[in-house]
Amino acid sequence: MDKNTFTGLFLIMIILAAGVFFMRPSEAEVKREQQVQDSIKRAGAKPANNQAKSQTLTAATTTPTVDSAALKGPFGGNISGTEQTTTLENENLKVTFSNLGGKIQSVEVKNQETYGKQPVVLFSGNQNKFGLKLNINGKIVNTNDLYFTATKTGNGITMRANYSADKYVDFIYTVPAKTYNVDFNISLNGLNQVLQGNNVALNWETTLLQQEKDAKKEQEHSGPYFKYAGENPDHLNLHKDEKKEITEGKIEWFSFKQHFFTSVLIPAVPFEKGDLEVKVATEPGKIKWYNANMQLPFNQLATQNYSFKFYFGTNKFNILKDQGHELEKQIDLGYWPLKYINRFVVLPVFNFLEGFGWGYGLIILVLTILLKLAMSPLTYKSYVSMAKMRVLKPEMDEIKAKVGEDNPTLLQQEYLKLYKQVGVNPLGGCLPMLLQLPFVMAFFFFFPNLFELRGESFLWMKDLSTYDNFINFGFTVPFIGDHLSLMCILMTISTLIYTYFNNQISGATGQMKYIGYIMPIIFLGVLNSYPSGLNYYYFLANMLTFLQQFLIRKMVNDDKIHAILQDNKAKPKVEKKKSGFQARLEDYMRQQQQQANQKKK
Repeated sequence: MDKNTFTGLFLIMIILAAGVFFMRPSEAEVKREQQVQDSIKRAGAKPANNQAKSQTLTAATTTPTVDSAALKGPFGGNISGTEQTTTLENENLKVTFSNLGGKIQSVEVKNQETYGKQPVVLFSGNQNKFGLKLNINGKIVNTNDLYFTATKTGNGITMRANYSADKYVDFIYTVPAKTYNVDFNISLNGLNQVLQGNNVALNWETTLLQQEKDAKKEQEHSGPYFKYAGENPDHLNLHKDEKKEITEGKIEWFSFKQHFFTSVLIPAVPFEKGDLEVKVATEPGKIKWYNANMQLPFNQLATQNYSFKFYFGTNKFNILKDQGHELEKQIDLGYWPLKYINRFVVLPVFNFLEGFGWGYGLIILVLTILLKLAMSPLTYKSYVSMAKMRVLKPEMDEIKAKVGEDNPTLLQQEYLKLYKQVGVNPLGGCLPMLLQLPFVMAFFFFFPNLFELRGESFLWMKDLSTYDNFINFGFTVPFIGDHLSLMCILMTISTLIYTYFNNQISGATGQMKYIGYIMPIIFLGVLNSYPSGLNYYYFLANMLTFLQQFLIRKMVNDDKIHAILQDNKAKPKVEKKKSGFQARLEDYMRQQQQQANQKKK
């Protein structure tokens, strides 16, 4: 042992000895302790029941009150408990709340049924998680794991989780009458003393349940949507898993959308930033798993309040529009310009017809008739143009025999000369059809996303919003699926017949003649799983086109058209200024002819 070590130990012994000497009890303290011990012995001689009372009293008066947070950490008194539920209802919603997490456990949309005739429950059970993630003194506390104390008052309920007597979290829910809304308020009281950071994270995670007949189609129309303040709504991928950071602006709202129903959270003050995630569900009866993490500003106030509004309801255009915030733009009405045709033309007419109280099969019929009447001038012009080309076919065949097929450039030049002589535009039959095409395509988006058709029957079709499985195979056939839709078959047959008569009118030959027959077969595979309401519209459109062409054919005489064309050929031609397109076309044809001549040389 060296000198320094010995000196250190000697000093420690002196300090301990001095501590014992100066801290020894006085004679008075020794006497008081002796009196306490004597009283305890005397109490032990009393009956057992008196002894229990004395011990209980002593414990109650001498044991100090200890904060649960000091024993178990933040919100220690809310870590364990028994889950209990409370239900609030109005005319449209049945909302069940759980004290575990203080959250909405499930939502039932009243007056609606699944395809299996069960109540429409958007989400339910422990797969629905909702709460705040609080950074309490460096420890993350998720309120979804806490047991709240529930207090029901009228059409509202308050959920409280206590950090301590003067520090707590309140979740306050109110279910107003005659709405699809739930008002939601968060109150953080006194947590500014323990809560770290300038933001509070809000998390919502849930799995949405299958409501419709075709789970695959429901998945294709379901996804998380969000809206930056001042911009149009956007969404994540509708067909595969995706996670997206939303950091390009403040977030006005986000939603967990299904095909015909949606759950939306709208904050009074936009979220600072966040992220959304979606995964396609693989379990039967489930559509997709959604997860949202949003950041709320925390201003270190003694009482910090946040206000929100939930929307749980149908994807009916007018109802979503009444909510404000452009929620109706979640409904896919097609790309530009199709969405404008659907929103400002088709939908208003549909709503007008709906006001008569007719069945939806009749409404679709009248809607198709109105569309055909509006397009009839274009149809007439297209028919006349095709008739002109048909009566010119003998002369075109003569030119073809004279020039031959070995020089297609020269052949096209001779055709153009003929068109110019008789005053025929070869594209005259195509342009009116192209102008009608956006309206035809607009219905391709309109009917599959039209909530009004959901559950509505017509003839053998039990639900116009989905396919009618007239024939079930019991197995999957490539390109077709596991069923065959009767309305889709009728639509395909009518399209084939329409193609046949259209070829007769236009005089189509060669490949163009047979391509027209291939397209309806392709449509059979594509539209077999689409809503029967859409196939019903296409079937009606074909039948009305037959009627239009029959009437126009009675009005148009091929001999008169031929005579007019011959008169045009005999009239002296006044040189007109060529259009830019015509000049470029003739220049191109001239260049092609020159190149062909050079190759021959």
